[in-house]
Amino acid sequence: MSKPEKVKVLYIDDEPNNLVGFKATFRLDYNVLVANSAEEGFEMLEKHSDIKVILCDQRMPNKTGVQFFEEITPKYPAPVRMLLTGYTDIESVINAINKGHIYRYITKPWQETDIRSAIEEGYKYFVTTSMLNVKNEELQKAYDELDKFAYSVTHDMRGPILSSLGAIELAKGSDDIGEIKEVLGMMEKSLHRMDAFIQNMHEYYNIKRGELQIKEINLTEITEELNELFTMGAKVEQTRFSINLQQDSPFRSDELTLKIILNNLLSNAFKYQRKNNDSKFVELDVNVSAGRATVYVRDNGIGIDEAHINDIFNMFYRATSESVGSGFGLYNVKDALRKLNGTIRVSSKPNEGTEFIVEIPSK
Repeated sequence: MSKPEKVKVLYIDDEPNNLVGFKATFRLDYNVLVANSAEEGFEMLEKHSDIKVILCDQRMPNKTGVQFFEEITPKYPAPVRMLLTGYTDIESVINAINKGHIYRYITKPWQETDIRSAIEEGYKYFVTTSMLNVKNEELQKAYDELDKFAYSVTHDMRGPILSSLGAIELAKGSDDIGEIKEVLGMMEKSLHRMDAFIQNMHEYYNIKRGELQIKEINLTEITEELNELFTMGAKVEQTRFSINLQQDSPFRSDELTLKIILNNLLSNAFKYQRKNNDSKFVELDVNVSAGRATVYVRDNGIGIDEAHINDIFNMFYRATSESVGSGFGLYNVKDALRKLNGTIRVSSKPNEGTEFIVEIPSK
């Protein structure tokens, strides 16, 4: 078992003997860096981004320790800052200590046990604060996502409901069978939109909350299921649909997560076809070799503008208004691939089509 990495400590003092003594005393326990001025301390911070604890003498030429800490805080807020000061300076230091966000001060001449205790406590504080900052960032991201989620749920579920209610009102005032059938068709489209949205939310929940169930995947069965699922719709929309599977080695993964990825990519390929195209196609190629599955999903649909390529995997993002979607599908794909340690690339040209290339390692 490898030894844990030593805590990196920066000690700043304008007295050379103090620097030598500090390094000699603590070099075996800590990764000690020393500087004989505030300027050299800045240079050390530039070179070593992983410094955890800084100890600085208060009385130095040109700049005090408090001034030094006050200046570095905006750019280097993470390291824990400690001030070394003589008894005669304590009263003035206490008044200025908050300016430098100083964790604690240590009186001079310092004792080895005091310094060691201060570094250990400071490092614990550094770890706790770092973890708290990470959690705060994650929490803020979750809040932002929740805001988007709440807005989208309200908008995307009320839309089909209001459309259906409007269609019902039209049907009530009509005795024309042809007009009523047309209205029923409008209602059917609205309900399909809601069903697709609910299904995407269910997939989102499964990806976020579900644990992976790794097993050997029968890709022949999965591609046959996809063929049955999309063939009828392809015939109705007069779209040529083809699947090609090549596999020369076993593949282990989570079946549900893999299905979510394939289903969403194919759904998008069919959804965003050009309506006036007489030779529409969607192709799925799956190649499994050397412990890796590579999936290609191609279409000759409306394509994606280059300006939108980097945004299409964001939650609720819609790059086009030509077809109504929830903005969940590609977000779910990206999230699912993250769980499987997979990658996705996309190339597309407007009015020519799109190709997604997915790579997933076998577990």
